[in-house]
Amino acid sequence: MFFSNDRTKLRKAYFDIWQKAIKKLPLDPMEQLISLVITEHPEYHVMFANEQALHKEFFAENEMNPFMHMGMHLAIREQIATNRPEILAICYNSLCTKLGSSHDAEHRIMECLTEMLWNAQQNNTAPDEQGYITCLKKLANINI
Repeated sequence: MFFSNDRTKLRKAYFDIWQKAIKKLPLDPMEQLISLVITEHPEYHVMFANEQALHKEFFAENEMNPFMHMGMHLAIREQIATNRPEILAICYNSLCTKLGSSHDAEHRIMECLTEMLWNAQQNNTAPDEQGYITCLKKLANINI
């Protein structure tokens, strides 16, 4: 389900998981994570009322792509859980303390992750993990 290059299938999975969650049906561990991310974004709940967003084009200049945004939360949570890159857990904990919110800390980390991915796409290169780490350290004001 989440290992597909088919955008519509990936988006449909979010819809299906949200429907299961609001109906209080059993969720597997990955579905629980996705449901939690959706729950944390009430501004997207209206979108899940119908499936028009399955085919909608989101343009960065105009609006945030909610699927990309939620996917970034999932990616960051996996990075934190695996402490990859190694400095991430320290930066995350520092940001949580500084900002008083794990969700806000993820949003700040998302800035670094987005920059790394954007640069890789623009330069047609692999993502620059060292640049990501540098951004994270600067963000969390850590000198390691």
